[in-house]
Amino acid sequence: MQAYISVSYSKRKHLDKELLTIIECLNEFKILPFIFVDKHKFDLSQEKEMMLQAMADIDNSDILIAETSNKGIGIGIEVGYAKAKGKPLIYLRNQNAEHSTTVSGICDFQIIYKNIHDLKNQLIHTFSKITSSNTVQ
Repeated sequence: MQAYISVSYSKRKHLDKELLTIIECLNEFKILPFIFVDKHKFDLSQEKEMMLQAMADIDNSDILIAETSNKGIGIGIEVGYAKAKGKPLIYLRNQNAEHSTTVSGICDFQIIYKNIHDLKNQLIHTFSKITSSNTVQ
């Protein structure tokens, strides 16, 4: 199993602790993490190639995790595509971050966390639900 982790490209470095926690939890459930912005680099003239690659990577993933503590249009596009493909979607954000009504409204699970410990506990609970209920396709 693989989890596509959607995160703002420009704010990626501000989420190191959160992403490490997500990866740690995924590893506990033997789910391979895939962070698009860490795996691929595109220049401004490669927008079509970038989106084709994102769609292919989502197609090859079983779930999508949207870390929206820093909003990004790309996150919304990836979430919408994954929803159309029937992938389980997890909305994540720090409780102090601005709420994304569109991404939250389309996701199957919402995690609004206070700190890294709270994030870990909620992720484990959510991954347990997903893997035990055969939600993953």
